[in-house]
This record gives sequence, C-alpha cells and structure tokens, in this order.
Amino acid sequence: MDYRRKRKLTFFTIGLIFLFSGIEYAVILPTIWRYLQTLGAAPYFLGLGLSAFSLSGLLSGPLFGLWSDRTRTTKRIILFANLFEIIGNFMYFMGYSKWLLLASRLIAGIGTGAGSSIFGFLTRSTAPEDRSTVFAAVMACRQAGLLIGPAFNLFLRLFDFQLGPFVVNKYTSPGLFMCFMWLLLQVAVMVMYWDIPPQQEMTNHSEARAVVVETERDGDGDGEEGEEDGKGDDNDDDVLIGDEEDKPLVGTQESLGTYGTLPSEPSRPVANGSLHHPEPPGSPEHGEDPGKRSPLKLLSASREFLKEEVVVLLTAQFITLFNQTALETMVTPLTQKYFNFGELENSIMYCVCGVEVILGFFFVRWLSKRYDERVVLAVGLIICNISCVWCLIFLANPAGSYPWQLAEFIAGVFLQVLGLPFVAVAQVSLFSKVTAEKTQGFSQGVRRSVGGLATILGPLWAGGLTNNLYIMLGVMMALLVLLTIMMCVSYEKLVEPRVVEHADNYEED
Repeated sequence: MDYRRKRKLTFFTIGLIFLFSGIEYAVILPTIWRYLQTLGAAPYFLGLGLSAFSLSGLLSGPLFGLWSDRTRTTKRIILFANLFEIIGNFMYFMGYSKWLLLASRLIAGIGTGAGSSIFGFLTRSTAPEDRSTVFAAVMACRQAGLLIGPAFNLFLRLFDFQLGPFVVNKYTSPGLFMCFMWLLLQVAVMVMYWDIPPQQEMTNHSEARAVVVETERDGDGDGEEGEEDGKGDDNDDDVLIGDEEDKPLVGTQESLGTYGTLPSEPSRPVANGSLHHPEPPGSPEHGEDPGKRSPLKLLSASREFLKEEVVVLLTAQFITLFNQTALETMVTPLTQKYFNFGELENSIMYCVCGVEVILGFFFVRWLSKRYDERVVLAVGLIICNISCVWCLIFLANPAGSYPWQLAEFIAGVFLQVLGLPFVAVAQVSLFSKVTAEKTQGFSQGVRRSVGGLATILGPLWAGGLTNNLYIMLGVMMALLVLLTIMMCVSYEKLVEPRVVEHADNYEED
C-alpha cells in the first residue's frame, strides 16, 4: 500500500476516534444526572462525575504524549488507551452504586490521554499553513459525534430488559453501547492505522541516500573501471531510491532513528578522504547515550511554557473550557427547573447545538485560509464575551412568560456555542506553531491537561452554584475580561516564529 493511501486511512481512523469521543459525551451527558438520582446521589455528584473523567485525562495526557515523543509511534498508545474506555464504559453499564459510576468515569477518562499523542502526530504530519484546516476537520468530527449521539439516545432510552445479572435501561444502556463502539474502534485501529512518518522526512531520507551514492560514484577510480563503477552506482542509486519508495512507511526507531530523523550513515572512503554523513541538528552525537540527554530535553521543553505567547494560549485553553463546562453543567438542572425538560428534550437540544458547532467549524476552516489564527481567536473571544454578558443579564434571573424565557435561553446557548469553534481551532493551531515540533506530544499533553483541569473545576464550580447564578456567571465574565486583556497585550507575539533553514537541510529550527 502506498504512502498516500496509508495516510488517508490513518487520518480517517483519527476522525473515527474523535467521532466516538463526541458520541460518548452526547449519549452520557443527557442521562447522567437522572442516573445519579436513581442511585441516591447528592446533586454535587454530578460535578464529581463529570470532573472525574477530566481528572484522569489530565494526568494521562502528558504521559502518553511523552511516550509518543520518545518512540514516534501512536498506534500502540491508542490501542492501549482504548482499553480504559472499554473497561470504564462497561463499569458505567453495571451501575451498582454511585461510587462505581464515579470510578467508571475516572477509568474511561484515562483513554482520552491518547489525544495528546494524536495531536502531536498531526502537527508533525501537516504543513504549518494547513494545520488550522486539519485541526478544524478533526474537531468537527468530535462535534459530529455530539450531533449523532442524541440520535442514538432516541432508541437507547427505549431499552428495558435484563441481561444476565445486569439491568439494561435508558440509564445503563449508554455504557453498554459505548463499550461496544470502542471495541469496534480497536479493530479499526489495528486494520487502518499506520505510524507513518511525515512525507517530508521520507523525502529527505531518500535525497540524502542518493547524495551519498552519487558522491561515492564521483569519487571512485577513473578509466573503464571508473566508468563501470559509475554505471553500477547509477543503478544502485535507482535501487536505493526505489527501495525507499517501496518500503513500508512505518516510523520506527530502526528506520527513522529515536526522534524520527534520518539515522547517521557510517563514514565511507572516497578518493580525497572520507565522506561524513552529517547528523541532524540536536541529534545525539556519535557514541553518546541518547538517554542521558532526555532530562535536558525535557527541561528545555518545560521552559517553552513560560514564553509569553504560550502562557496566553494556555490561559485561553483554560478559561474557555472552564466557562464552557460550567455552562454545560448548569444547563441540565436549569432546563429541568424552568422548562421541565427530560432526556428527550435535552437530547434534541444537544443535537441542534451539534449542527451549529459543525457549521461553525466549517466556517472557521474557510476563515483560517484567509486570516491569521490570532484574528480568528480575537473574533471568538468577542463572541464569548457577548455570550457571557447575555447570560449574566437574562439567565441569572429569568423573568417574563415561558416563551420569553425560552427565547432568552436559546439565544444564550446559541451565542455560547457560536464562539467555541473560533477559539478552539485558533488556539490549538497557534499552540502547535509556538512550541517545538520534536516534543509536540508532550506539549499537546500539557495543553490538554490544562484543559482537563478546566473541565474539572468548571463543573465543580457550576455544580455548587446552580442557585447563585450571579456569582457563577460574574466570575466567568471576569476571567474572560482577563483573557481579552492578555491577548491584546500579547497580540503581536501570537504568530508562527520565523523559520531558519540549516545548511544540511535535515530539519528546521
């Protein structure tokens, strides 16, 4: 199978991973509150259940990212992480007690840590100018899952039978359904996913081998023997390049070195001395143990997070996800209190929101081809500020008739959902450009951990203040104002660093 076909199937499988994560969120969130009530849980358990999922993802993300940076592989990481999703969702299906349900979300959340490895892979496999569109497409897959998920809930809510010692009903069936879905994904990853290296790496590898062969040919003797050697080397040149194209494009340590770059060639004698194959900048020198350099590399990577532009983007990640999850936690109790919404109405609401978000990602994908990511981020922040002000005015203390309150609620949700694609795509794409490419797995793991911390604190904050919306929304508004000020101050630095090409052409700083 050629490189392009492997690449397309791999990207398709990545889309499935994010699609299934969206489906899981959409089938569980509308019913988890009533599920907890059937188990005798207090209201604060809703916040604990949602936060437990994010907590384990927060801890596992950097570890999986570091694993992928060291090995330049993601397939084994994804297969390993999916096991936690399978086990966690089966525990959710069992549902004997509120504590088992809490533990199930904690275990399932470990599987989300593989996302940091996937984002690192996407960063290494795409050109900077195409990154926003690729990230928008991947995130749109998750939103498609959020859109499809409620449709599954329409028939899952009809389940009511016994399966051995387990009860299958509208509360436990989402766990069984997602357990089956993640099992299917395991098969898809094994069949359609390859740890393919970036195409530029393979091009550099082939070109370097061709240069070595051509130099040897020019340096060999003269006369008929030299001509014969030249002919032989010319054939060898074709064979080498052909072999490179025909070999399975699997990024292993043996084929691409520890960090995915071209392994050093042994020195070969030529007429005027010896030809030394240049080492990629930053790679271990001959005879040096790569393991001894890893603490320094890790320290260097950690210093990146102190740069002004990185701090701003991590703050954007935290605040936007904190506000989003806080509002999501507030929505279900709010609709139950004021509009008497049940599982069906909530599922329809999430379905409509999913359509809006997908359309938003398509619009952002189009917009990112014409404007810088920082412009897209600024637009998203403006929309988020307007949304928070609207909620603070109209949702904190609803007044008027039922239709008027419902209209105010719909407008607030619409504005909140509208700003999400702008901020999400822009900050992820910018973050991949202002951090080192070699440690993208770890960097993306840190970014996702910051987001995980936000998704832990957001539900906890909202869960305890559902009856004090002025305090809850006021703090969220203050955080948004802080982020807006930070972005205005650091606006000039929110760009991709200038690329400097090395003479050896093996990699770019």
